[in-house]
Amino acid sequence: MPIALRADFAAGGLRAAARQTKDAAQARRLLALAAIYDGASRTEAARIGGVTLQIVRDWVLRFNAEGPAGLVDRKAPGQAARLNDAHRTALAAALESGPIPAIHGVVRWRLIDLCQWLWEEHRVTVAKQTLSREVRALGYRKLSARPRHHAQAAGAVDLYGMARPSSRLRYAGRVT
Repeated sequence: MPIALRADFAAGGLRAAARQTKDAAQARRLLALAAIYDGASRTEAARIGGVTLQIVRDWVLRFNAEGPAGLVDRKAPGQAARLNDAHRTALAAALESGPIPAIHGVVRWRLIDLCQWLWEEHRVTVAKQTLSREVRALGYRKLSARPRHHAQAAGAVDLYGMARPSSRLRYAGRVT
């Protein structure tokens, strides 16, 4: 026995909603359900929608629960976050205080070191890319020392920034 559609809608109302929507997928779903209201079989509705019977059943369930708005494509929920608020608070505290070389074995935090620290302290496995995203979301940025050539003279940078005299060459003409 197929699941009945809501009684507070009719085929004409669904067709009007399909005309007004900007979402093509929602319009296709509304038209398939309008055909069911007109007495078409679920198989014919599936053909109209270009889907299987199971998907038509899912549309009917969503439409009955939420109305026409339930037929809009939704964003997939994705995987749940690895770090909760307590982990983020502890991570922020560790970033603020910095590593203790005798305990942590490092003199500055790298992402891989923080991944290891999270595992040792909270038994949470996090990839470097994920941790980078979390650290940036906490408002921290990667800082590194400006690279300096090992043979650079002490005053070379100061001389480079000074104004230079103009070295324009005047064109005197062609020499023959």
